[in-house]
Amino acid sequence: MRTEDLINALVADLTVSKFRFRQVLVSAIALGAIVAAAAFLPSMGVRPDIRQALLTIRFLFKFVVTLSLAVSAGGLLYCLARPGTPTGLWAWALIAAPTLLVIAVVTELVATPVASWSSRMVGTNAVYCLMLIPLLSLGPLACIIYALRKGAPTNPGLAGAVAGLLASGIAATLYATHCTDDSPLFLATWYSLATGIVTLAGYAIGARALRW
Repeated sequence: MRTEDLINALVADLTVSKFRFRQVLVSAIALGAIVAAAAFLPSMGVRPDIRQALLTIRFLFKFVVTLSLAVSAGGLLYCLARPGTPTGLWAWALIAAPTLLVIAVVTELVATPVASWSSRMVGTNAVYCLMLIPLLSLGPLACIIYALRKGAPTNPGLAGAVAGLLASGIAATLYATHCTDDSPLFLATWYSLATGIVTLAGYAIGARALRW
């Protein structure tokens, strides 16, 4: 076999493997979302005033944050799982969710009386938020970690942490349809803490399960 033919064969094999891994990762994310939804709908379900809530910016904003987190984490995770793949704009995209959240919090602090800040931040579902988002993340995180074992992340802990961000983004999107606390202050405090818990768990799991 000529050198040129060997190079072409290696490139073709790499392209096929890359395509197959993309399929595996997308399938794992979809399956994880289905598992989370299957746990969420019978036990919690959407809030009773969902139709009215859909007409409010504060409610819809929650999904802008959670979905942007999930999408950016998914894109970055694919890059991290393929050695030599540049992260490109995905690493920068990951800061979109926290940036939007900071802007929303500042806007709310400026627009509302100081006396209302505490009640808006604590809300009525803080404990449930801290419990349910990590619980709903278990299925997606397990599916995503399994898919990453088909890849080759050079930094297992980091890949696991980003997997945790993706899983929590999926879980938080589902939980947001149930949660009646729509304040950006609540979102920044409790959703962020719950996401941090899942991210740390993902880091710990990834560091072990994804080690070469």
